[in-house]
Amino acid sequence: MGYNQQQPHPGQPVMYQPVPMPEYGVPQMGPSPGYGGPMPGPEYGAPQMGPSPGYGGPMPGPRYGAPQMGPSPGYGGPMPGPEYGAPNSGPPAAISPAPAAVVPVGVPPGLEYLTQIDQLLIHQKVELLEVFIGFETNNQYEIKNSLGQKIYKAKEKNDCCTRNCCGALRSFDMKIKDNMDREVIRLIRPFRCASCWCPCCLQELEVQAPPGTTIGYVSQDWNPCVPKFSIKGANTETVMKLEGPCFACNCCGDVNFELTGEDGSKPIGRISKQWGGLIKEVFTDTDNFGIQFPMDLDVKMKAVLMGACFLIDFMFFEKD
Repeated sequence: MGYNQQQPHPGQPVMYQPVPMPEYGVPQMGPSPGYGGPMPGPEYGAPQMGPSPGYGGPMPGPRYGAPQMGPSPGYGGPMPGPEYGAPNSGPPAAISPAPAAVVPVGVPPGLEYLTQIDQLLIHQKVELLEVFIGFETNNQYEIKNSLGQKIYKAKEKNDCCTRNCCGALRSFDMKIKDNMDREVIRLIRPFRCASCWCPCCLQELEVQAPPGTTIGYVSQDWNPCVPKFSIKGANTETVMKLEGPCFACNCCGDVNFELTGEDGSKPIGRISKQWGGLIKEVFTDTDNFGIQFPMDLDVKMKAVLMGACFLIDFMFFEKD
């Protein structure tokens, strides 16, 4: 192969004639006849037109700086990402919105947490002005859960003359706000007589939630011996009864007001005036209360029981 086909004379040695190689720099148009070796690569800088015939190795990458038109023939690797800084031509990924909070039906706004608890703690704040000079200021309270976490705050709204002249009998508006400073409950107490011998002018408290919408009342029931109250709905219908001891004073112990059903037979909860210690009870009028009620009680009636607790505080434990 690749030598002169002329037959030599007898005795003459065979002289092979190699095929001349192409000139350096001239591209090879095809394989040498009869030669099966590997083809030399394309000229440096020349674009590659296609894969070498008969060669199954990986194709070399595109020239530096040249845009890639598509994947290399026969190569199954991942496609490179878009050029840095190039805008994304596809639609942006959708972000699912946060699920909306589920609000129980018929629950006034701001009272949702009351559906999850069966007791409350009410702590009255100490007013230094009252302690040192006896000047009556607006009462302030913190309403907490059983773990001591504050869920509401209450503050009396009244004028100086009414507070210091009428004492514990004074009328007031009390605003109850949540931790975001939104008013969720308003208590309205009109001026009434405190004598149990005057059944025509007994104590009453209106409960609104939200402010402007009446959800219930706390009404004093006439009884010459023991303090009794009726917990009423928005239409003044009696829902529960509340009864205290004959002498509503805490002398080294708690004072309990038992909560019963409408018929007054079976206890279902209570409002307790907790003993705060000898020094605190003697020198201040700051009080601590606990309220217990059924977990499945209507949340509006739970708010009305909070109002009953404040009315009891003013009637029996507020010092003149």
